[in-house]
Parts: sequence; C-alpha cells; structure tokens
Amino acid sequence: MEKRREKYTPIELMATVAAKMLEDGKSVFVGTGLPVIAAMLAQRTHAPNILIIYEAGGIGPRSPVLPVSVGDSKTFYRGVSASSMHEVMSMTQAGYADYGFLGAAQIDMYGNINTTVIGDYERPKVRLPGSGGANDAGSLCHRTIIIMRQDRSRFVSKLDFLTTPGYLTGPGEREKVGLPADTGPYRVITQLGVYGFDEETKRMMLISTHPNVDIQQIRENCSFDLMIPEDVKTTETPTGEELRILRKIDPAGIVLGK
Repeated sequence: MEKRREKYTPIELMATVAAKMLEDGKSVFVGTGLPVIAAMLAQRTHAPNILIIYEAGGIGPRSPVLPVSVGDSKTFYRGVSASSMHEVMSMTQAGYADYGFLGAAQIDMYGNINTTVIGDYERPKVRLPGSGGANDAGSLCHRTIIIMRQDRSRFVSKLDFLTTPGYLTGPGEREKVGLPADTGPYRVITQLGVYGFDEETKRMMLISTHPNVDIQQIRENCSFDLMIPEDVKTTETPTGEELRILRKIDPAGIVLGK
C-alpha cells in the first residue's frame, strides 16, 4: 500500500528539488535564503561531503540551523575555513565553485537575470539590491541554479537591466565576452516547474511541471517563447523525512514560513 504523502508548501517543494540537484563531493556558492536551505538539506541527506561556500567567507560549515545572512556567525560553524569575501571570490574565479545558487527578479529565455531595477535605470519603478556576488557566481561558477517566482512580469522577453549573464544572446556569446566556456545557467526552479537549457540553442526548456500544474499554466506565466518538449515529467514531491529535516533547519520559519 502506497504511503500517504505529508502536506508541503511550494517553498518546501522548491527547496527539495534544488537540494537533489547538488551532488556529493561538489562545491556550491550560496546566497541568503532558499539556496542556503537547499544546500543544508543536501548536506544532511544524500550529499554529506558537499562544500558550502558563503559570500562573506565561510567555507565548509555545518551550521546547526539556518543562518540569517551570508555573514551570520553560523556560516563559519565547524567550517574548514573562516576566510574573507576576497578569498571566496578568488576561489570562484579560479574555477573551484561547481554550483552557484542565485535568485532573480527577472529572467529571459537565455537565463540572463536582473536583480538591479524594474523600469528605467535612471527613473526606476523599483530599485532592487543589485548584484552583490551574483554576477561573479553567474559568470564563473560551472553551473548556475536560479530559484525564483514565475509570472509574466518575471519571465520576460527583455530584461529591464542585465545584472548577471546567462547565455547572453545565444550559443558562443559567453565565450565571446571572455567568460569560461564550461560555465552558465543549468536549472531554473519556480513554484510552477523546473527548467533547463537546450544544448544547441541555449534557450530555456521545460523539464518538469510541479504536481497539479499543467502546461497551460506554464505558458500563461511566461512572456517569451519557452521550449516545451513532448516528454515533460512531473516533479517528485518531498518525502516526510526531507520535510522533517527542512523544518529543523528553519525552525523559526524565516524562509519556509509558518
């Protein structure tokens, strides 16, 4: 008899999906919030030897609970190094970061992202935090995973501002501007589905829809011509054990909510 699945939230689903993408023995450059939770979940399940790297200098910690920011003292807890932002960025530049986790306010079909402004740069409707370490991560990590909310104002045909490069305007464009050839966007995770990038065209492509989400919803919440293959899977739901660990990581509900 099939086990009854425990209830989960969209954020918990996104966290477990992201965690499963991280392989044991790899390194991951993480930002505040959901990327941290995903990396910590991977570390406590299938990837105990993952090396978590924080922008402020914490390398390889085993944080007891969710750090509030990338500079929180918990980002150094039982770590292999308490270094500096300069050291971490140098590691990324040297090619030691396998995965980079990013958020985004806008993304286009080639995985370029905006975290700077909504509207005109000089007279924006919304002024956003900017790059931080996002440009470094998106430019230099071998694989970039983007976690964000999806709707037509976020999945856009043209960014209001290019903060972090994806595949720019298509195949070969990263290399033309001097970025390493083996880097670029790998996956995009939203509350509706999981996306990858076509090897030939570098355009975003649907990989799986989350439970109870159909292709029509995917199309309605995307402003560009998204590639949708014939074989689209359904995202695997979180297990009870994964949910238990997640809630232990974030007991105050800072990211997961209550």
